[in-house]
Amino acid sequence: MSLLVVGLSHRTAPVTVLERAALTGQTPTRLLHDAAATATVSEAALLNTCNRIELYAEVDKFHAGVAELSRLLAEHSGVDLEELTAHLYVHYEDRAVHHIFSVACGLDSMVVGEGQILGQLRDALARAQEEHTAGRGLNELFQQALRVGKRAHSETGIDKAGQTLVTFGLEQVAAGAGEIAGKRALVVGAGSMSSLAAATLSRAGVSDLLIANRTPERAERLAASLGARTVDFAKVPQALADVDLVISCTGSAGVVIPAADVAAAIAVRTAPEPLAFLDLAMPRDVDHAVHELPGALLVDLESLSQADSAGPGAGDVDAVGGIVAAEVAAFGAAQRAARIAPTVVALRAMASEVVGAELARLESRLPDLDDRSRAEVAQTVRRVVDKLLHAPTVRVKQLAAEPGGATYADALRELFDLDPGAVRAVSGTPVGPQAQPAGGSLAGGAAR
Repeated sequence: MSLLVVGLSHRTAPVTVLERAALTGQTPTRLLHDAAATATVSEAALLNTCNRIELYAEVDKFHAGVAELSRLLAEHSGVDLEELTAHLYVHYEDRAVHHIFSVACGLDSMVVGEGQILGQLRDALARAQEEHTAGRGLNELFQQALRVGKRAHSETGIDKAGQTLVTFGLEQVAAGAGEIAGKRALVVGAGSMSSLAAATLSRAGVSDLLIANRTPERAERLAASLGARTVDFAKVPQALADVDLVISCTGSAGVVIPAADVAAAIAVRTAPEPLAFLDLAMPRDVDHAVHELPGALLVDLESLSQADSAGPGAGDVDAVGGIVAAEVAAFGAAQRAARIAPTVVALRAMASEVVGAELARLESRLPDLDDRSRAEVAQTVRRVVDKLLHAPTVRVKQLAAEPGGATYADALRELFDLDPGAVRAVSGTPVGPQAQPAGGSLAGGAAR
């Protein structure tokens, strides 16, 4: 089986396409199960955030895998396959590993170096584990990606700007509506992004913080942790008139804050600054028409994608790039070495069977051999076999760790006429060469 990634992100698709492709409700779970159920896929995981949708899979055929995963993304997102394909990128084997490690380090984020992606990767793995669609391969991949991301953040200054999508968005709000400190703020939603937004606002010194969520209990827990107040979700339209800033990220399938409600709130406000909105949801929570309302300021993901982020310096980015390259090489070597281990185990098992059969034959031919002599002969035979196998098995493990090393396992099986079934019994996976085309992009500008 080989690793394949098919996805789209803010780097390859406009926000309008990402918004239409957004997976909400139970759709991500259904997509996971459908992906894992396809004939060519043995494991599947989904990274689904506000600015990327990526399917990770262990596949036995490259082209069939790309076709199936692309079809499923189109089917579950509701975007026509032909249109979606223009924005998809594809990464395979080492290129796929390089991609997820880069994502984990924040190199592929809208705000370069942000650390929230680590939590999103952790959530993606947890969901795949809970739904039983991730096996050993994807577990090892995601766990290593998380370790690489942590290493990048601890060994470099990739996150020294201290920015997340929330802080970046608040910078844009402050530029158009004044300082955040002292403002009255409303957070709509109580998920991970909304919780981060609420905590950020609290640290920024807002004078009053309100939390609204469709599930009141979640709003109450978040408010209690920050010393904030809650407002009934149905009363959000009325609450707009009493605040200066609204951050929304609900994961709803449609508009949560219509332009008409915003216009009504602006009509009764007395504050000189505009009523500001930071919409971090995909699809959008705040009606796009709010951009056109006098007295309103709307910063959304489309705005943020066009703004310049004061991210880390080129030296830090280069340093993280070096870490990623080294980790990809090490991970690939370890994976290739692991793939030959079942063949080596099967070879030694076969040798042990041959030794056992020959000793049994010797027993029948020399029944009067005393126990001491019999033990000495057995030990000598086993020692000779071990010495003969030692050098080739050690060397084949070393060679297998190098790029293209899978061919050495094939050679070992062919030379010693190993039963493929015996190797499968050890590894639990099929043997034989897999097609390994270079990773690439369906869209010419896809990020690597």
